[in-house]
Amino acid sequence: MTDTAAATPPETVAPLSAWRRTRAILGGSAGNLVEWYDWFAYAAFSIYFAKVFFPKGDQTAQLMQTAAIFAVGFGARPVGAWLMGLYADRKGRKAGLTLAVGLMCVGSLIIALCPGHAKIGDAAPMILLLARLLQGLSVGGEYGASATYMSEMAGRKRRGFWSSFQYVTLIMGQLVAALVLVILQNSLSKADLAEWGWRVPFFVGAALAVVVFWIRTGIEESASHQNAGARDPISRRQVVWVVGLLVATVASMIWGFTDTPAATRSQYVAVVLLVATYVALAAPLVLRHPGQTLAIIGLTAAGSLAFYAYTTYMLKFLVNTAGFDKATAGGINLATLAGFMLIQPLFGWASDKVGRKTMLVFAFGLGALIAWPVFSLTAKATSPVVAFGLIFAALFVQSGYTAISAVVKAELFPAHVRALGVALPYAIGNAAFGGTAEYVALWFKHEGMESGFYLYVSAIMAVGLTVSLLLRDTGKTSLILED
Repeated sequence: MTDTAAATPPETVAPLSAWRRTRAILGGSAGNLVEWYDWFAYAAFSIYFAKVFFPKGDQTAQLMQTAAIFAVGFGARPVGAWLMGLYADRKGRKAGLTLAVGLMCVGSLIIALCPGHAKIGDAAPMILLLARLLQGLSVGGEYGASATYMSEMAGRKRRGFWSSFQYVTLIMGQLVAALVLVILQNSLSKADLAEWGWRVPFFVGAALAVVVFWIRTGIEESASHQNAGARDPISRRQVVWVVGLLVATVASMIWGFTDTPAATRSQYVAVVLLVATYVALAAPLVLRHPGQTLAIIGLTAAGSLAFYAYTTYMLKFLVNTAGFDKATAGGINLATLAGFMLIQPLFGWASDKVGRKTMLVFAFGLGALIAWPVFSLTAKATSPVVAFGLIFAALFVQSGYTAISAVVKAELFPAHVRALGVALPYAIGNAAFGGTAEYVALWFKHEGMESGFYLYVSAIMAVGLTVSLLLRDTGKTSLILED
């Protein structure tokens, strides 16, 4: 599952000083904090602004509409991965990173400034939809560009350790969004939050994006990109197909959020068109680099499903199944996330010592075995400490993957196609399994067989284990040739 043909000796490049390497890692990872802050801020504050954009129906109907737009953002990620991957492979990692955070800034400002339904009618949810599409494109592009850049700038001996900071800042963004929510909830009344306070986190996100944009304009380009050879050609036929499908998909999505009889049908049509778009995006990469592409999709499917199952969905599981009140469940969730964030560098460092493959087999092998007991015992837990211990144990195991997810994928591809090769398969696997984790879990619960979700997680983790066993140790066969 490697492309050894591309492994030609690079030009001699002066080694990076400790300060230059640290600054590069900071610039590459800082955007993750902003991207994921904005991503989770939407979910956290949707309970306050849902009525502003969707005034009809009860609160559940309004939240379902905002959740549908949240899902649209997930759907846009593979498109962003494709666009930004191509851009970063051709114009440079620095250019891709800067563009990604710029798009997020624009998307956040649009949401912060957008008038409500009472002032501009159906245009309000349409503008919200377009803003989330921009943010989805941004997040889709950010992962591949930052994973590639950080892995290339990290240095051979500590590549696992330094690249682990991608997940550190990703989780930190989620924690900052939760912190902003707590601060605003304790400083503003519910009426003020619903009227104007919900806009504050999006202004904060836009301001943070400006800071990161400034940081990234000062980082240096990676030697891997500078030494990259000929690029894979872009098929005009693929571009035509992708653009045509995207236009049709967006049109169907917009029509699906109007108050017309055909709105529901348009939403189903949009899903079908989106799947067709994914096929058109991935086909050339699968044909040229089949082993690497399918390996990343498999690893991401297992890793993303577990991540969302033990973090985002677990918050609802603690309330709806285990019976904890919302405040206690929120405290457990924040504590496990904080611990999860802090141990990432430890697992990244360990991968530099024992190998990437060993860490992946540990994460997915043990992860497949413990999914059932972790969920089953958490469902019966009455002590917050016990619940924390169970969930953190699962995330501890999962860190064998998350800490090295960026570097493993980057080491599989040659430099000329690395950003695209990392971003697109990841985005597809993440959208298909991470983005649907909560829906699948709730479906099993609704059907009265909640434990089926535990088996589902174990089964997909077993797929990740299979890929890990077939994969060579990328730390030893890395296609990142520069130190």
